[in-house]
Amino acid sequence: MGTVVDVLDAGTGPPVVLLHSSVSGNRQWKALVADLRDRHRVLAINLLGYGGTPPWSEERPQRLTDQAALVHAVLPDADEPVALVGHSFGGAVAMRAAVELGERVSALVLLEPNPVALLARHGRADAFAEACSLRDHIQGHGAAGTWDAAAPRFADYWLGDGAWSAMPASRRAAFVAALPPNRHEWDAVTDPDLTLDDVAPTGVPTLLVHDPATRRPIHELVALLAEFRPAWRVHALEGGGHMAPLVRPDLVNPVVASFLAAP
Repeated sequence: MGTVVDVLDAGTGPPVVLLHSSVSGNRQWKALVADLRDRHRVLAINLLGYGGTPPWSEERPQRLTDQAALVHAVLPDADEPVALVGHSFGGAVAMRAAVELGERVSALVLLEPNPVALLARHGRADAFAEACSLRDHIQGHGAAGTWDAAAPRFADYWLGDGAWSAMPASRRAAFVAALPPNRHEWDAVTDPDLTLDDVAPTGVPTLLVHDPATRRPIHELVALLAEFRPAWRVHALEGGGHMAPLVRPDLVNPVVASFLAAP
């Protein structure tokens, strides 16, 4: 790919790559990095358009392979096993990276991943339509450059109803500033050519974490993945919502650390 990858590199031991959600950044993993760094080399990547990683600039639609290339770029050794942890869009990227890396992946932790194209492919049209409604909202405002108008719906959808109105002005400004990469991320997760085998590895110890009260597209995607990948471990984590890794790391991080520590 030849692009610069902004990555937080901390600790020593077997490598773990952390992949953040949309409208966030590798800073979302601050507490998890602190929890893992005494026994892992933790590589927390900023995805395309976040931090010091350049934004998507191609004319064609972005694909998950474009983001997964960032993972390949930061891995320290061609043969060393690596664990992957991803949240939301970062979870979709982690899934694709795990397929590409194959047997090299020692563990995969998915926190409400969102490769929603699978919903359309597997007969869950209403859930896919709900996701596409938000996609169209973001991409329409993105094309017009009206990000201030795009942000409230996005925030309320993923953070919970009323989240935008409860945000202080400084947080709103930061949220709007972090939203533009999401315009292209939607192309990656609604790619009509995306198949289950493209993003759902077999033979990799995998933990799929979700809040049972999450939004419908994620709820149905978790059910779909559990059906087609019965060897994956599914963990229901109530009370955090879709953005639990950011708002309730006290709930999420022990679950992640425990799975990574399992023999």
